[in-house]
Formats: sequence, structure tokens, C-alpha cells
Amino acid sequence: MKTMIALFRAKEFAERAGVTVRTLHLYDQMGLLPPAERTGSGYRLYGEQELERLEQIVALRFVGFSLQEIKELLSAETLPLVVALRMQREIVRQRREQLDRALDAIERAESAIDADPQATRWETLRAIIEVMKVENNDWSWTKNYYSAEAQQKIDARAASVSKDEIEEGQRAWTQLIAEVEAAAKDVDPSSERAQELAKRWKGLVHSFTGGDPEIHRGLNNLWSDSTHWPKDFKRPWSDEADRFIKAAMNCNA
Repeated sequence: MKTMIALFRAKEFAERAGVTVRTLHLYDQMGLLPPAERTGSGYRLYGEQELERLEQIVALRFVGFSLQEIKELLSAETLPLVVALRMQREIVRQRREQLDRALDAIERAESAIDADPQATRWETLRAIIEVMKVENNDWSWTKNYYSAEAQQKIDARAASVSKDEIEEGQRAWTQLIAEVEAAAKDVDPSSERAQELAKRWKGLVHSFTGGDPEIHRGLNNLWSDSTHWPKDFKRPWSDEADRFIKAAMNCNA
């Protein structure tokens, strides 16, 4: 006698699994998590195998893999649960080692300050900052917005740019965003000042994309769709500034 497999529509499955229906739709579109079946009306149906697959995806996302990387990891076959868990354990172990290094730096700093509060304060705090910068400067989630080809181009461009150029670009963006925030309060988007800001904005975007339309498309998706933003991440400019700079750029579109 054939065993009946319990299948659930996307909404109920999402509620049981603790994700959103939008997430299920996205994973289906990417080929990451197709439904077990579809009803005659086209509704997606999910079961236990899909739950195991979802667990693998969520675990890999938790430790920093992009959706494209996860797709490549899981594309060969449906991994047996025990194999998937072993793989996840190794990834989490590596992540734990990173966190252990951060904890070790803090503990060394505490000991050093206890021994000599004044002489070592700056040096020890700087050491902690350097470790934490490495731990927190994780923009791997942005890869979810770019195709594999676009990400390869981005990586290639990044490899050809010096550290000084990167820092100069960061300073240029910081300065420009501050000016746009100020202008958004009382400057007409069609004014000469606004057009100058829009020109600089386009120039900095072009320096990142290299004029590649696929990279540009991914960049637009990144800032317009917050689906994959980390919980505490905030866009570096306000909604008011965003409306202003878009209006300024559209004046000459």
C-alpha cells in the first residue's frame, strides 16, 4: 500500500517552517527550492523533503553563503540529511573559530588594561577594533542581488583596484551622501546644484559598475529590495535623500 505524503500549500508550509511565502516564491524562481507538486490550479505544494532542503538553505544562509553559492553547493543532488548536517557543522565550526579569535582579542585586551591601564589602552582597543572590523565587515549578503556572471565581474574589478582607490571611493561616497542629505531639504532637483550632485552620483555608480548593465541591474535591485538585508542593516542615505537624487537624475533622463 502506497504511503500518503502530507503536502501543504505554500502559506501553510511557510507558517510551519517559519519563513515567508515570498521567500518560498523566490527560492522556487531561483531553482533552489521547487515545490514537490502543484495543484491543478497552480498552487505550490511542499512536504517533508522540501522542509529538509529549506533547512539546508537557511543554515547555509546563516553562516554567510549567498543564494547563488548555496545553489551551486546543493545543485549536484539532494543531499542526504546526515551529509548536509555534517557540512553545516564544518561551516559553523569555521565561523566559531572566527568568533573565538574575536573573544580572545577582547580577553587579551582586558588583561593588558588590568596590568597597565594607561600605557596599553590605545593599542589594545585598536587590536579589538581590527578584529571586529574583520568580523563585521561582511557584505556577502549583497551577492544575492547579482547573477553569477555579474558577481564574477565585480570580483575581477575589485581585484584590480588598490586599497587606496577603495578608501578614496568610500570617502567620496560619504561626502556626496552628506551633501545630498543637506540638499534634499531645500534644493530644487532641477537646479544646477542638484544636477551637479546627480552627475557625481552617476560617476561613482559608474566607477563601481564599469558601465556593465548586468552589474547595474543588480545594484539597483540591492537598494530597492530589502529582502536579503541583514536585520540591523540600514541604507546609508535617507528616503528623503533617495527621492531627491532620483528626481535630480530623472531631470536629464
